[in-house]
Amino acid sequence: MSEHAHGYSADKEALVRRLHRIEGQVRGIERMVDEDRYCIDVLTQIAAVNTALESLAFRILDDHVNHCVAGALASGDQHEAEAKTSELLAAVRRFARTR
Repeated sequence: MSEHAHGYSADKEALVRRLHRIEGQVRGIERMVDEDRYCIDVLTQIAAVNTALESLAFRILDDHVNHCVAGALASGDQHEAEAKTSELLAAVRRFARTR
Protein backbone atom coordinates (compact mmCIF):
# COMPACT_ATOMS: atom_id res chain seq x y z
CA MET A 1 0.00 0.00 0.00
CA SER A 2 1.27 3.50 -0.77
CA GLU A 3 2.12 5.90 2.01
CA HIS A 4 -0.53 8.42 0.90
CA ALA A 5 -4.23 7.66 0.79
CA HIS A 6 -5.92 8.51 -2.47
CA GLY A 7 -9.27 10.26 -2.72
CA TYR A 8 -11.07 7.06 -3.63
CA SER A 9 -9.55 5.01 -0.78
CA ALA A 10 -12.57 5.34 1.50
CA ASP A 11 -14.83 3.87 -1.21
CA LYS A 12 -12.35 1.35 -2.61
CA GLU A 13 -14.51 -1.71 -1.87
CA ALA A 14 -17.51 -0.17 -3.62
CA LEU A 15 -15.38 0.82 -6.59
CA VAL A 16 -13.94 -2.68 -6.90
CA ARG A 17 -17.47 -4.17 -6.75
CA ARG A 18 -18.49 -1.79 -9.51
CA LEU A 19 -15.48 -2.81 -11.61
CA HIS A 20 -16.41 -6.46 -11.15
CA ARG A 21 -19.94 -5.71 -12.40
CA ILE A 22 -18.48 -3.94 -15.44
CA GLU A 23 -16.15 -6.87 -16.02
CA GLY A 24 -19.20 -9.16 -15.97
CA GLN A 25 -20.93 -6.92 -18.51
CA VAL A 26 -17.91 -7.13 -20.82
CA ARG A 27 -17.90 -10.92 -20.52
CA GLY A 28 -21.59 -10.84 -21.38
CA ILE A 29 -20.81 -8.90 -24.55
CA GLU A 30 -18.18 -11.49 -25.44
CA ARG A 31 -20.82 -14.23 -25.06
CA MET A 32 -23.25 -12.24 -27.19
CA VAL A 33 -20.69 -11.98 -30.00
CA ASP A 34 -19.81 -15.66 -29.64
CA GLU A 35 -23.53 -16.50 -29.90
CA ASP A 36 -23.96 -14.27 -32.99
CA ARG A 37 -26.49 -12.02 -31.27
CA TYR A 38 -28.11 -9.15 -33.14
CA CYS A 39 -25.76 -6.20 -33.81
CA ILE A 40 -27.97 -3.60 -32.15
CA ASP A 41 -28.25 -5.70 -28.99
CA VAL A 42 -24.44 -5.95 -28.80
CA LEU A 43 -24.07 -2.22 -29.40
CA THR A 44 -26.63 -1.49 -26.68
CA GLN A 45 -24.59 -3.50 -24.19
CA ILE A 46 -21.36 -1.79 -25.29
CA ALA A 47 -23.04 1.57 -24.68
CA ALA A 48 -24.07 0.39 -21.21
CA VAL A 49 -20.46 -0.57 -20.39
CA ASN A 50 -19.22 2.78 -21.67
CA THR A 51 -21.77 4.58 -19.48
CA ALA A 52 -20.77 2.51 -16.44
CA LEU A 53 -17.06 3.23 -16.99
CA GLU A 54 -17.78 6.93 -17.51
CA SER A 55 -19.75 7.06 -14.28
CA LEU A 56 -16.90 5.37 -12.43
CA ALA A 57 -14.39 7.76 -13.96
CA PHE A 58 -16.42 10.79 -12.87
CA ARG A 59 -16.64 9.40 -9.35
CA ILE A 60 -12.87 8.94 -9.16
CA LEU A 61 -12.29 12.36 -10.74
CA ASP A 62 -14.60 13.92 -8.16
CA ASP A 63 -12.69 12.19 -5.36
CA HIS A 64 -9.41 13.40 -6.86
CA VAL A 65 -10.60 17.00 -6.93
CA ASN A 66 -12.08 16.91 -3.43
CA HIS A 67 -9.18 15.09 -1.81
CA CYS A 68 -5.92 15.28 -3.75
CA VAL A 69 -6.27 18.67 -5.45
CA ALA A 70 -8.03 20.32 -2.51
CA GLY A 71 -5.36 18.99 -0.15
CA ALA A 72 -2.58 20.33 -2.32
CA LEU A 73 -4.24 23.75 -2.51
CA ALA A 74 -4.84 23.81 1.26
CA SER A 75 -1.25 22.78 2.01
CA GLY A 76 0.09 26.17 0.99
CA ASP A 77 2.78 24.45 -1.08
CA GLN A 78 2.59 26.34 -4.38
CA HIS A 79 4.63 23.75 -6.28
CA GLU A 80 2.37 20.89 -5.09
CA ALA A 81 -0.78 22.91 -5.86
CA GLU A 82 0.46 23.67 -9.39
CA ALA A 83 1.44 20.01 -9.93
CA LYS A 84 -1.98 18.70 -8.83
CA THR A 85 -3.76 21.32 -10.91
CA SER A 86 -1.71 20.37 -13.97
CA GLU A 87 -2.43 16.68 -13.36
CA LEU A 88 -6.13 17.42 -13.09
CA LEU A 89 -6.23 19.42 -16.30
CA ALA A 90 -4.28 16.71 -18.16
CA ALA A 91 -6.69 14.05 -16.89
CA VAL A 92 -9.71 16.10 -17.97
CA ARG A 93 -8.17 16.60 -21.42
CA ARG A 94 -7.51 12.84 -21.77
CA PHE A 95 -11.03 12.07 -20.63
CA ALA A 96 -12.54 14.68 -22.98
CA ARG A 97 -10.65 13.20 -25.96
CA THR A 98 -12.48 9.91 -25.48
CA ARG A 99 -15.80 11.61 -26.18
